[in-house]
Amino acid sequence: QVQLAESGGGSVQPGGSLRLTCAASGRSLDFYAIGWFRQAPGKEREGLACIARSDNSPNYVDSVKGRFTISKVSKGDHDATVYLEMNNLTPDDAALYFCATTNYHCSGFESLVYYRGQGTQVTVSS
Repeated sequence: QVQLAESGGGSVQPGGSLRLTCAASGRSLDFYAIGWFRQAPGKEREGLACIARSDNSPNYVDSVKGRFTISKVSKGDHDATVYLEMNNLTPDDAALYFCATTNYHCSGFESLVYYRGQGTQVTVSS
């Protein structure tokens, strides 16, 4: 089992920045990478970024490369905090953002979610 809890969402103006935090814990945590995902009303879930458990390498989808940065601070094998720094936000980035465990190497992470948190809402408007 893995527990995940997100924080840091809120409302920003276009061009603004936010940093999301994912607190992850659990005895199975060392079997998974952790990724960030989002889902807007009426849209499909979208995988954004993943940090590999194998080598801590970051992986991004094209739509967020250069704007979003994923990073992780580990506190042993069963406890970690994963951040998503988001810059130059646009109204298209508004969604419920959540973190989730995914493939150990981040392979196919965009469509692979095992455990997930409840999410944190991001609103982008002027």
